[in-house]
Amino acid sequence: KWVRLNVGGTYFVSTRQTLCREPKSFLCRLCCQDGPELGSDKDETGAYLIDRDPTYFGPILNYLRHGKLIINKELAEEGVLEEAEFYNIASLVRLVKERIRDNENRTSQGPVKHVYRVLQCQEEELTQMVSTMSDGWKFEQLISIGSSYNYGNEDQAEFLCVVSRELNNSTNGVVKEPSEKAKVRHLLGCVD
Repeated sequence: KWVRLNVGGTYFVSTRQTLCREPKSFLCRLCCQDGPELGSDKDETGAYLIDRDPTYFGPILNYLRHGKLIINKELAEEGVLEEAEFYNIASLVRLVKERIRDNENRTSQGPVKHVYRVLQCQEEELTQMVSTMSDGWKFEQLISIGSSYNYGNEDQAEFLCVVSRELNNSTNGVVKEPSEKAKVRHLLGCVD
């Protein structure tokens, strides 16, 4: 049930069930229960010898264990892709390619710009205003500007509420018009 692997001089131990999670993979074919389909030498401890970089084998094995791609920051995704292709783990190849493409798209968009708004509100409006923020607006800071007026018999505090949103609705520097929903919300006094 347990399989010992010697990947580039580093030992890994895993179950046959984990290694066979991808039935067409190199690892499954190496240690399948009906006898190995692939011939491989074993070292003196009985571990299968695999002449690959052990640094990139960790993410491969962990993916087979739990189905998630976790890569340390110091590892290159291209290296994990290379190993996933070598071990013929198709689902992992697709996942790493998607991640690489997403990262390339993020870096090609340039720096993220934000637009900020400062909204003045009274104490009793604060909860409603923060809870109704939409269209990507998020709360940044609340600044008390004191109690400048009386409402009935009570002093009411006033606040400045700073909100921000990523400025990603522009094309070639031209800002698109807000949606009809956003215009209506703006006219009603809601944060859009």
